[in-house]
Amino acid sequence: MSRLCLVTGPTGYVGGRLIPRLLDAGFRVRVLARHPERLRDLPWASQVEVVAGDAGDAEAVQRALTGVDIAYYLMHSLQEGAQLEIEERHLATIFAKAAAEEHVGRIVYLGGLAPDVPPEKMSRHMRSRAEVGSILRGSGVPTCEFRAAVVIGSGSASFEMLRYLTERLPAMITPRWVRQKTQPIAIRDVLRYLVLAADLPPDVNRVFEIGGPEVMTYQEMMQRYASVAELPKRLILPINLLSPGLSSHWVGLVTPVPRRIARPLVESLRHPAVCSEHDIAQYIPDPPEGLLPFDTAVELALLRVRDAQVATRWSSASYPGAPSDPLPSDPEWSGGSIYSDVRTVTTPASPQQVWASVERIGGTNGYYSSSFLWRARGFLDRLVGGVGLRRGRRDPEHVVVGDAVDFWRVEERVPGHLLRLRAEMKMPGLAWLEFVIEPTPTGGAVLTQRAIFYPRGLSGHAYWWSIAPFHRFVFPGMAQHVVENAEGRPAMAAA
Repeated sequence: MSRLCLVTGPTGYVGGRLIPRLLDAGFRVRVLARHPERLRDLPWASQVEVVAGDAGDAEAVQRALTGVDIAYYLMHSLQEGAQLEIEERHLATIFAKAAAEEHVGRIVYLGGLAPDVPPEKMSRHMRSRAEVGSILRGSGVPTCEFRAAVVIGSGSASFEMLRYLTERLPAMITPRWVRQKTQPIAIRDVLRYLVLAADLPPDVNRVFEIGGPEVMTYQEMMQRYASVAELPKRLILPINLLSPGLSSHWVGLVTPVPRRIARPLVESLRHPAVCSEHDIAQYIPDPPEGLLPFDTAVELALLRVRDAQVATRWSSASYPGAPSDPLPSDPEWSGGSIYSDVRTVTTPASPQQVWASVERIGGTNGYYSSSFLWRARGFLDRLVGGVGLRRGRRDPEHVVVGDAVDFWRVEERVPGHLLRLRAEMKMPGLAWLEFVIEPTPTGGAVLTQRAIFYPRGLSGHAYWWSIAPFHRFVFPGMAQHVVENAEGRPAMAAA
């Protein structure tokens, strides 16, 4: 029988991505969840055993650890101040005691890369994570404690802070911590270490520092991110006046990352976070292609947007194919800013009739609403070197994937259900127009029309808000007239 793993923090950033990798590796997986209902929409939910309980409840923890071979400790308290260390110590002690009593074969813990300074000079957050590792290693159960600095992947709090600061501020006055050196690591490599740690020899009970192949300052990371994201070089002026506390308020003002999360992240950047050893390679050799460099890790984090895979990025129904893919359990503020305009209309017309109406959009058929505004947008696109509306359509009735429709390109087509157009007009970001048709029990249909925009830099945000007022004239009428046309009413006259 395959070995049983317990994963704590299953709705967290790392836990939610580790579980499918463990399943793929042939392990059986059990999770400890305080709110099991939050697992319902996760793609692997039906494949794991769920133990309901709080990590502070000794009986629940003992029950979750019964019969477990490898236990992954991926929990961190959200308390602030002195209470943080008290709560972290309490949870780790309960877990360590129960793991020893249940004869767990190994504990694997992911902590932070602690600076080489006395504990009293560390932030509470970092000092607490180091103490948790010490408690687990002292449990009598062989423990592998990984320590990592900035984890690069969409959804990682440290990466999201980097993303928002870089994308939203073309010029910035920054605190001195942006000059501290750090050794970022891709989430893909972190998960690889976590999975393979299950096979470490039983006498291994120690800390391993893990990091990517490059050491750089936070300022360098912002510039490298800007380059990968095709943003202009950022103007960054570090000063020595902002304390970590003030910095966290500043991060909270500029980004959607909550202050309670931003503060420990900022405080951990006060000291260098560079690996002093790479001993893990004695047990888990680097992959043949090497650990991912920073730019590649960022590219993977942005891959779903670059490849315009809207369905997998904004739908919880997909099973993520890469660690950088989003999960429904990720915080709402993760994944970058995504703007959308969603309209839903119910009609007695059949799904086939609505599909026929949707598939005719564009070209000489028009856009069912606000023709003047569409022509104006096409004219403006031509002025800045775009294709405008001059391409039209290949066929007035039907499209195939790859067809040009004015300044759109057909990206996805599922007859009777889905048509997605990707914008090829000149704009500071990426945009899609999507139509989804669902049948109703009475034989009618529900049409959901979505305009989606992923801004690039501050100009992208300004662009969206500058055109948002016009959406109130364009998009409601478009959805309504699409279904009126499907019902046989003269909706095309409104085009």
